[in-house]
Amino acid sequence: MGKAKMPRSATGSRRERNKIMEELPDMNKIFDLMKTPEGISPIERLLNEFEAHEAKEEQSIATYKKSLGETANPMTRFLLQMIVSDEEKHRAVVHSMVATLKGSLTWTKPAGSLEGGDDVAGVNRGLRAATEEFIRIEKEGIKEYKTLLEESSGYYHGLFKVLLGSMIRDSEKHVELLEFLKENLASA
Repeated sequence: MGKAKMPRSATGSRRERNKIMEELPDMNKIFDLMKTPEGISPIERLLNEFEAHEAKEEQSIATYKKSLGETANPMTRFLLQMIVSDEEKHRAVVHSMVATLKGSLTWTKPAGSLEGGDDVAGVNRGLRAATEEFIRIEKEGIKEYKTLLEESSGYYHGLFKVLLGSMIRDSEKHVELLEFLKENLASA
């Protein structure tokens, strides 16, 4: 049996595509698009830095958890648990950024990547409507926390002040994240 003949247009476009793909490495060599003095691309260097930071986050969490296990004081335990919780969130964020960078390098979408999903339009419609309300709620919460901060600043050796200040910064961060999300949903 002989080979099935491809339509002329399909064969021609395949040849063109193959030729272009063969030329890409040559273009990279000519222009050194992926090389830096260190021999790796900027995105690979960034990925290495994120992976190193991810490893440090792991060590940090282990150290905090060890200290948490050795502490009997309720206030100290509470504060260390808050820090562990934040560090675990930081680790998850860095892991997602690592997955996204790896996906960019390999043209894939690994688990945990921040690259877009399939049903963006349907999800975005509902979220777009709710985002403005979320921002309003966070800003209202900031005002309430600031009032509570003033009223409770002298309690428990300043502990309430520290906790409320932390919650204010978290809410400000939430507003920043929501405003970013809102802008991206509007352009999607």
